[in-house]
Amino acid sequence: MDDTLPRLLLVDDDPRLRELLARYLEGQGFQVRGVGDGTQMRHALDRGHYDLIVLDLMLPGDDGLTLCRDLRGRGDHTPVVMLTAKGDEIDRILGLEIGADDYLPKPVSPRELLARIRAVLRRAGPAGAGAPQPQGGTMAIGAHRLDLATRVLRRGEEEVLLTTAEFAVLSVLLRHPHQPLSRDRLMSLAHGREHQAFERSIDVTVARLRKLVERDSHAPRVIQTVWGVGYVFVPPPAGDVA
Repeated sequence: MDDTLPRLLLVDDDPRLRELLARYLEGQGFQVRGVGDGTQMRHALDRGHYDLIVLDLMLPGDDGLTLCRDLRGRGDHTPVVMLTAKGDEIDRILGLEIGADDYLPKPVSPRELLARIRAVLRRAGPAGAGAPQPQGGTMAIGAHRLDLATRVLRRGEEEVLLTTAEFAVLSVLLRHPHQPLSRDRLMSLAHGREHQAFERSIDVTVARLRKLVERDSHAPRVIQTVWGVGYVFVPPPAGDVA
């Protein structure tokens, strides 16, 4: 196989769907490995690098939410596009909360899946808003410092490696202080105009960021809600350690 092609790991317990999607994605310039459950997924990740994981929610053994949570818990930020046959909104919200980069309901259209994969890879790549920025530098949020080269948020000795989505949204907010940004505008600046994510994904990401940078995430002072508009970053006053 051509090692220059992006590598996808497709995790779904339906062998016919795996074969269909793998054949289509390979025809679009990807290397694809298909596996049927979490155990096989872990073995594949232990043996090689993948640029993106397409992960079904409903799997035998550990489900997709558990597998995604485990990935993020051990510091693996490989982009994840989650597939779900469930219509329950809570499953999609949970997927985004634990670090999935996008979701797509089943039955899945191969062409739409391809578009979502390309969008996630674009924003995770060198030119994407969610990628570490090679010019480096830091940005301040009160007592916190955001390292642009490593995507690490620091407060004293404490360090948190942000997900692609968290870094993209936070870096956009920091670059537009005191400027209210609508959800659509924030989504566009953070993820690109081609991204058509679940409409509440920005709210979920902001809620996670508030837990990291606010003194009281239930009474936010740094990332404030502008009712009827969206969100605004309000830099803390000098000396404020919020």
